[in-house]
Amino acid sequence: MQEKLSEHPIEPGPQLVGRRYDRIARNVHEEDREEQVKLYLDALAQTYDPHSEYLSKADFKNFNIQMGLSLVGIGAMLRTEDGYAKIESLVTGGPAQVDGRLKVGDRITAVGQGQGEFVDVRDMRLDKVVEMIRGKKGTKVRLLAIPANASDPAQRKSVDLVRDEIKLKDQEARADIIIKKDENGNPVKLGWLTLPSFYADMDRHSKSTTRDVLALLKRLKKENIGGLVIDLRRNGGGSLEEAISLTGLFLKSGPIVQTKGSNGNIVISSDPDPGIAYGGPLIVLTSRQSASASEIFAAALQDYGRAVIVGDKNTFGKGTVQTILPIGRFTSLLGSRSDDDGELKLTIQKFYRVAGGSTQLHGVASDIVLPTLTDLPEFGEGALKNCLPYDEVPKARFTKWSDGHPLFVEELKRRSADRVQHDTEFHFVMEDMERLRQKLDQNRITLNEDARRKEIQDDKLRKDVRSKERLARHEEEPNIYRLTLDTVDKPNLQLIMYPGKLAEAKAKAGVTKVSPEAAPDDDTDTIGAADDTKEPAIDPERDETLNILADLVDLSRGPKTASTNVKKTAEQRP
Repeated sequence: MQEKLSEHPIEPGPQLVGRRYDRIARNVHEEDREEQVKLYLDALAQTYDPHSEYLSKADFKNFNIQMGLSLVGIGAMLRTEDGYAKIESLVTGGPAQVDGRLKVGDRITAVGQGQGEFVDVRDMRLDKVVEMIRGKKGTKVRLLAIPANASDPAQRKSVDLVRDEIKLKDQEARADIIIKKDENGNPVKLGWLTLPSFYADMDRHSKSTTRDVLALLKRLKKENIGGLVIDLRRNGGGSLEEAISLTGLFLKSGPIVQTKGSNGNIVISSDPDPGIAYGGPLIVLTSRQSASASEIFAAALQDYGRAVIVGDKNTFGKGTVQTILPIGRFTSLLGSRSDDDGELKLTIQKFYRVAGGSTQLHGVASDIVLPTLTDLPEFGEGALKNCLPYDEVPKARFTKWSDGHPLFVEELKRRSADRVQHDTEFHFVMEDMERLRQKLDQNRITLNEDARRKEIQDDKLRKDVRSKERLARHEEEPNIYRLTLDTVDKPNLQLIMYPGKLAEAKAKAGVTKVSPEAAPDDDTDTIGAADDTKEPAIDPERDETLNILADLVDLSRGPKTASTNVKKTAEQRP
């Protein structure tokens, strides 16, 4: 677990390092028998393949939270800082935010259940603190915290809250409507759908990726978008059933994926719905972090010729299917059974494309490759121990997509390569890629203080030069309207970016902002989740993907209808 550096004066190096070692040692010694058993069973499961694992009772609870996007708690995001659980953000509408007494920056020192005594949580592992704060809906939890603005470090405040259900809305599907100008200077309206995972509530069936995306697609079509990007760059997978049904929203009836189990039998899973929710120009944006269900979705649309795949050279390469088996099913044969026995997530099948190949190890290759810092083989399935081999099955019978124009891949690739070659941001990316490659190949960090300080100074200088270069540009920025599941039926959409806004933000901050899609730090654990209110950031991959989509829209229209359609798009703004 990494620690976020404090904003307080930095203590001398030896003391800081020593304190961190003490904390690591304490965490190891505090491991109970259940955690030791988990480590052993995890190691045993992963000797078979890297995606089989043992889930303790707490792990299984977290798994269900990730799949169903809801939990019972107080609605806060915590981060470890200097041995405390610090409040990083509060969920709008959650118990903590509605109550108003807890503030961002407060540090929790103790937790009490109901009217019970407080338990000191200083220097306690963050997952243990989170477990104590979560609980059953309607029950009370008491927190003792150091106020963020406390001038006296001994000051404390006691806050009692009633736990309630928290929806992890920042992990739901969401969409943007983007109005930008194409290379000819004409306005074009495009849709951008961000899908963080293929989520599904396994128990109550109250949450479905397909159902949420369908609602967003209906509104995007109502707004007359000319084309759509589906962003799967950080989508690590999820429900196989949701991947199949979601793919069906963009295709007529036909096979989506093939699976093969240990008996060698091949099962073909087909689109359950013959209807099409969206039939316009389509791009799927992927990366090395796109895995499993994301690869099923992207591979099917590529095999059918339905979408252009853009992104890293290949996706992650996870072509296996897991199922959840309660350990109690087996321990009951030994005369004992308990809900605390945990679950086994076990690899039972491999999946294959309708064209016959597997995504295992190979992943899904992009039709158009863009430079990114994630495009490294170290980030793929092949870098994991005991990964299963690549193989193929016979091709399934399917009919290529024929309702639209060709995908014009070669022409799109040519235009994109020309833009990338002259794009300063991509030059920055390629420079960073070269430095990262060198660091990975060297696999060492200098312990010489002067050399390390020079590296840090060089990095700062490089960032400053880039920031000044960006501020000197005079590029017209698009209008971006945010569409969430909460606002999908509202007549007015939230304008999250307008021409000049990003430049103003950069000038005020003096630094480049982090992408809103950036992964959280390793020491973050969620009791609730913060709203996604971060401003759009510099993201050359996103910008170029929109350029490719604008080209695809233009080529699909054809020369006779292009000018008429562009005029119509300009008049229909959200």
